[in-house]
Amino acid sequence: MKKDLFEYAIVRIVPLVEREEFINVGVILFCKKQHFLQMKFEINESKLRVFRSSVDLVEIKQHLESFCKISAGTPDSGEIGELPLPERFRWLTGSRSTIIQTSKVHPGLCDDAGTMLDELFNTMVR
Repeated sequence: MKKDLFEYAIVRIVPLVEREEFINVGVILFCKKQHFLQMKFEINESKLRVFRSSVDLVEIKQHLESFCKISAGTPDSGEIGELPLPERFRWLTGSRSTIIQTSKVHPGLCDDAGTMLDELFNTMVR
């Protein structure tokens, strides 16, 4: 069976941008052939507080939830959520100099994008 090309990026929290230290908190995976774009995240709050005790977890969670909404294209995801999947993925993985950043985009091959998202999440975040 032929596998499908997918692309993914790791979502990171960079508590102090000037120090360039980060914690992996999520994965965004896009597979055009399977019409799949989804993000999964989980924040290890105690680990994050080691890097910066004054971080606003509520605000960070809200921003990460908006990434999930944009990925899913929910009605409350705004104009970006209405874009086609490839454009949404490119917007989500664009370079940022804020507390939430993504890695470079990496390619791979998979049978099932949802299963691959879980595997990457368990490997890179947990």
